[in-house]
Amino acid sequence: MPLHYQSCTFRYSRRTRPVIDRLDLSFSPGNTVLLGPNGAGKSTLLALGASASSPQEGKVRFGELRSTNSRTLHDYRRKVSWLPQRASFLPGMTCQEHVAYVGWLKGMREREAWRAAPAAIERVGLTAKIKDKVGTLSGGQQQRLAIAQALVHDAELLLLDEPTVGLDPNQRRRFHDLLVELRGNVHVIVSTHDIADLHQAFDEVVVLENGSPRFQGGVAEFESYADLESVPGRRLESAYSALLGSVEL
Repeated sequence: MPLHYQSCTFRYSRRTRPVIDRLDLSFSPGNTVLLGPNGAGKSTLLALGASASSPQEGKVRFGELRSTNSRTLHDYRRKVSWLPQRASFLPGMTCQEHVAYVGWLKGMREREAWRAAPAAIERVGLTAKIKDKVGTLSGGQQQRLAIAQALVHDAELLLLDEPTVGLDPNQRRRFHDLLVELRGNVHVIVSTHDIADLHQAFDEVVVLENGSPRFQGGVAEFESYADLESVPGRRLESAYSALLGSVEL
């Protein structure tokens, strides 16, 4: 697999400094958690990986497919699924209609997308709401529906930007269980401020600061940066603070 960024530079306008500047980064297979302070470039990095944005310089590749190649863009987007930080919805659709619609947009046949939607909805625990209009869902339920949309077309890579925002503790646990379940079948990159369960759900940690990787390695290596006197339940937070000083997640 992996997702590769080669000499990538991205700025939102010519007058602003680059958010990503000549970045070289290759994500490893498996589940990766992407950490960093607000403004570090995490959302921009995932948007580039999803082909929602294009770098002004450099290349983004998933395997042999390039995100900016018009001839292979359809195949790229079929293999790569993206959950942005602020998912948009069509509130008049039912949950099944909405998830099936996203599958169709990703290249599935209409009948195939309709049949695949219930399984994706079940995986996020929303089967009881499958016929309800999206506009009647709570914020947490809409976030779970957004995750179902990312799952429906059986992508090979999931890019999830703050997927646990708005979820209660039980829903977050279900999400982490889903990440464990997906291991070996799909690659996942998750940008999050929730680092409580890294050992169970993730294989790799990438810490981004000012658009550049400050750390990349396994969870155990990341934890080794923790203060020796930190309490067991706070060792991951301690490791993060040691890498980035007093910058908050």
